[in-house]
Formats: sequence, C-alpha cells, structure tokens
Amino acid sequence: MDGTTIQVIHTDAEGRMVLADTLALAARAEPALIIDYATLTGACQRALTNRYSGIFSNHEAANGVVHSAGVASGERVWPFPMDDDYDEMLKSEIADIKQCAAGPGDHILAARFLSRFVPDAMPWVHVDLSAGHHDNGLAHIPTYITGFGVGLTLALLKRRTPSDLAKELK
Repeated sequence: MDGTTIQVIHTDAEGRMVLADTLALAARAEPALIIDYATLTGACQRALTNRYSGIFSNHEAANGVVHSAGVASGERVWPFPMDDDYDEMLKSEIADIKQCAAGPGDHILAARFLSRFVPDAMPWVHVDLSAGHHDNGLAHIPTYITGFGVGLTLALLKRRTPSDLAKELK
C-alpha cells in the first residue's frame, strides 16, 4: 500500500502483511490514534499465559491510555518493549524489510514489522489477541469466547471524547 517491499519468510504469517496495508491506509486519514486488534503469533500467549493480552505501541501515552482502558474493562493487557534495535532482526538484503524472523520474540518482531507502516509521530497500539480466550472465563467474562477487546475499546471511548484523546496523546 505504501510502496514498502517485503521479503516473505513464512507464508503462514500472511496476516501481518494484510494488516500492514490496513495500517498504511488508516494512517492516511491522520487519526488521533490507531488501535489494531489481531492474532499474529502464539508467542504473546506463551509470554503472558491467557490472563493478559499484549499491547505494543510506538507512543508511551497511547500505551497508557489502552492499559488504563484494559484495567477499567477487566480486559487485562500488558505492554511489551518496542525498541528500535529489534529492527535489526527484520533487515533484508533483497527488500525493505522481512515479514518475520526466526527465533524468540516473534510477538515483538511482528509488532515492529507493523510499526513500519504507521508514521512515527502517529500514536498507534497493536493489541495481540492470541491470549484473549479463557477456558473457564476470567473476571466478569464467563466463557471461552470472550469478544476480547470490545470492552477495552468501549472503556477507552466512554472516558474520552475524540478531542480529549487527541490532547492526551500530544
């Protein structure tokens, strides 16, 4: 969508490529905040179990806004690091970026890949849904299929107008 060339490493990791185009398209509208929800890897669930979902952001205040909405909604999230040095693992000799890399931390690398398609100055949060299910429910969520992320998003939107959110993220 934005002209970035991608070296495909793993054909089963196609979702992040579709999401990359979606993020590039969303960024054109210049929103105050982009939040995406996707299951990209199982690594996040291995890191946090199914009690938390991981969040990844290019913006500390956006991380805080989404984390507090998770607390308010009972949909618990935990921020992972997004340092630039992770990009070293995604360098390609034949394209602008690799779509993934072998080794640990695939959840972080998937988020770093996605961050490439959002302008640095635009607040963005990726919510990894791989841990968003619970065999016996969790807190007020009674069943295996939880709709994880809906409550978090509603909590975020109920507490802030779009203009309040834009001010908070500046």
